Amino acid sequence: MTKEEIFDKVKATLVDSLNVDDAEVTPKSTLQGDLNAESIDFLDIVFRLEREFGIKIDRGELFPESIFQSDSEFVKDGKVTEKGIEELKAKMPFADLSDFIKNPTLEAISNLFTVESIVNFIDMKLKAK
Repeated sequence: MTKEEIFDKVKATLVDSLNVDDAEVTPKSTLQGDLNAESIDFLDIVFRLEREFGIKIDRGELFPESIFQSDSEFVKDGKVTEKGIEELKAKMPFADLSDFIKNPTLEAISNLFTVESIVNFIDMKLKAK
């Protein structure tokens, strides 16, 4: 399956799950900022992706949760620490962290969850299958 085919299926999944217009879903669209996804939507998206692509997505695999806890070793004073960035790199090899690393605030983490990162994740999972 090509990345374009994966994108088309991911796009259709997000349109259905988030009730957004087809034109709103671009590779650079962020789930929360651009598509107004809420945390409960993330569960639905994972379920739909599993069904659509015939894969298993473990909890925290696509949307890592450990980094979000402000009392963890990964976050200090509202910023993701070096250790936290390393954790994100390890847990999200499919995401482009280059802009985030310049200003690693907790608020900016949601910008990592883009349509493109989901496509890259699905591509990685299908190749490993």
